[in-house]
Amino acid sequence: MSTRIISIFNLLVLIGSLWAPSSADAVRIKDIGVIEGVRENQLIGYGLVVGLDSTGDRVIGGQFTIQAMMSMLNKMGVNLVIDPIQLLTRNIASVMVTAKLPPFSRPGMTLDAVVSSMANAKSLQGGTLLLTPLKAANQQVFAVAQGPVSIGGFLGGTGGGGGATVIKNHQAAGVVPGGAIIEKELSVNIDTWETVSVLLRQPDFTTAIRTAEAVESAFGKGSAVAVNAGSVRATIPQIFQGRVVEYIASIEGLDVTVDSVAKIVVNERTGTVVLGEHVRISTCAISHGNLTISIKNTLNVSQPPAPLVGSSAGQTVVTPDVQTEIKEQESRLIVVDETVTLGEVVQALNAVGVTPRDLVAILAALKSAGALQANLEII
Repeated sequence: MSTRIISIFNLLVLIGSLWAPSSADAVRIKDIGVIEGVRENQLIGYGLVVGLDSTGDRVIGGQFTIQAMMSMLNKMGVNLVIDPIQLLTRNIASVMVTAKLPPFSRPGMTLDAVVSSMANAKSLQGGTLLLTPLKAANQQVFAVAQGPVSIGGFLGGTGGGGGATVIKNHQAAGVVPGGAIIEKELSVNIDTWETVSVLLRQPDFTTAIRTAEAVESAFGKGSAVAVNAGSVRATIPQIFQGRVVEYIASIEGLDVTVDSVAKIVVNERTGTVVLGEHVRISTCAISHGNLTISIKNTLNVSQPPAPLVGSSAGQTVVTPDVQTEIKEQESRLIVVDETVTLGEVVQALNAVGVTPRDLVAILAALKSAGALQANLEII
């Protein structure tokens, strides 16, 4: 097969994957999964932020800051004979520096470095991060960070007991935009790959099968197989050998109809309730009501009239008047028919007429009664 015919075939495959008709709830493979071996790596380092306006670490609680300062000065050829405590002028702070090393990064590229205070610094406003090596989990240095810290806020005012201090945003952490320079490459040689594995972000057997079928429909029968609920392995066709990037781009553009389990996620602290697409309710009867007890305490003052001549004077008396009132909200027993769509579930729950917080109790009761056909997850 000539090179021209191969190029035309590749073009037709790409056009077919982009313009093929898909269902309304279909999503791209790149939106539901990642390619195995193509990932970020976490970097971390310990550094010092200098140039603070008396908002850095204090003596009590900042002992390791003093040690770091002495070590840094000794490496720079500065040998001091004074008490190390005198070095901590609150213009310096110990920080942890973190960054994410993206895949296929090259030396010379820059990253954003996140700076977080370790001790008792009041604010990192106006500070500058000194040269900090950033290491991976294998203790190898992949980047170095340095530069001015941006906290996205400010700390102003004179402070004191009068509360004359204005604080905007968090002051103990900030970012050095583009302050980390990559010094070492993390090698990922994809040109030698013979297979490509797609890892699903939400493992599901049905979605894995559909993903493999989508790849097979584009590149032929037997070109992909679902290994398990979270992994699909695709064999690189012969025409894409040495051009793995084009093959991965073709796979990522394929549409897949995602399947998921019926689930309801409830946050009791905020009253947030999220219902999944496949949530269903069996035929049941629901009744919900509230009991409110109100206690009102009124203080009455008894003031006697002016005393007569020759009689003893009266006294002013305070008498409490406690009134207790009980109100029970009228509730109805509502019959909920079996639902078949998410819209019918919402309509049935709205018919009960409760707040989101009351809805949490109703959903838990439905689950206990076996009428809720979904997983109830409380966070």
